[in-house]
Amino acid sequence: MVTTTPLEAELLELAGSVPDPELPVLTLRELGVVRAVHARGADAVEVELTPTYTGCPAVEAMSLDIERVLREHGVREVTVRRVLAPAWSTDDITDEGRRKLREFGIAPPRVRSASGPVRVELGPTRTHSAPREEDLGPVRCPHCGSAETELLSRFSSTACKALRRCLACREPFDHFKEL
Repeated sequence: MVTTTPLEAELLELAGSVPDPELPVLTLRELGVVRAVHARGADAVEVELTPTYTGCPAVEAMSLDIERVLREHGVREVTVRRVLAPAWSTDDITDEGRRKLREFGIAPPRVRSASGPVRVELGPTRTHSAPREEDLGPVRCPHCGSAETELLSRFSSTACKALRRCLACREPFDHFKEL
């Protein structure tokens, strides 16, 4: 069992408070990408950062922002190490992060009932109120809450989001895809 010192816990909070560069409404803690902070001597730390996917272009900006915040709080030497295992999943997004996404107008990823691979299948673009039992459920509109939505594009402003439209209020919205 790995124990965290009070200093490491404090520095983890600081590193986790950094806004995500692509979704600044979320912090890195809420996104679930800052895994740990390890003190390495009197004024050196190593931060474990798991990217949302291997080629995520925001990792460099995240790393630089974490380094800046920790240095502003007196840490002289900051190393940000990319950790690929365990892989990040949308299940790592906190409840607060999901709430913030919804308030920002982005449908949060649906919560998977079991861990493991995400089933991918081709099918209709519309969702319905009564999904099959094994489905994750409909993608709900973050504006009006309707379950009647349709997929417009599998990719939106970033690779981790899809573009959808609500059939009730007719508003387009991003959906943070499940991984």
